[in-house]
Amino acid sequence: MKYMMFVCSDTEPDTDQRNLPDIDAWVAENDGRGRRLDGSVFAPESSATTVRVREGELILTDGPFAETKEVIVGFDLLECADLDEAIEVARTHPMARLGRLELRPLAVDGQ
Repeated sequence: MKYMMFVCSDTEPDTDQRNLPDIDAWVAENDGRGRRLDGSVFAPESSATTVRVREGELILTDGPFAETKEVIVGFDLLECADLDEAIEVARTHPMARLGRLELRPLAVDGQ
C-alpha cells in the first residue's frame, strides 16, 4: 500500500536532541528496503502560490493555503505492507521528534 507522508514543522519539538536520527541514514535505509519511493524538501512557504477558481475567475494568493505556525516542509512517498509498517517507518524519521508526520494512504481506484 502506498502512503504519502507529509513532513511538517511543529511549534513544540522534542527538547531532547540526544540520539537524533540522521536523515541521510534514514533515507538510505528506507530507499534500500524499497519502502521510500520518492521524497523531497520543499522551498520555504513564502514561495508558495495558492490557486483557486471561483465563478470562472482565477484567484492567486501568494503564500500557503492556510496561515498557521506549522507548515508542510517536505514529503516522502512510502510503499508499506500496511499502516503498522508505515507508522514504524515514520517513527524513525528525524522529524517525528522535531516536527510532525502525517501518514495518508493513497486512494485506490478513487476510493
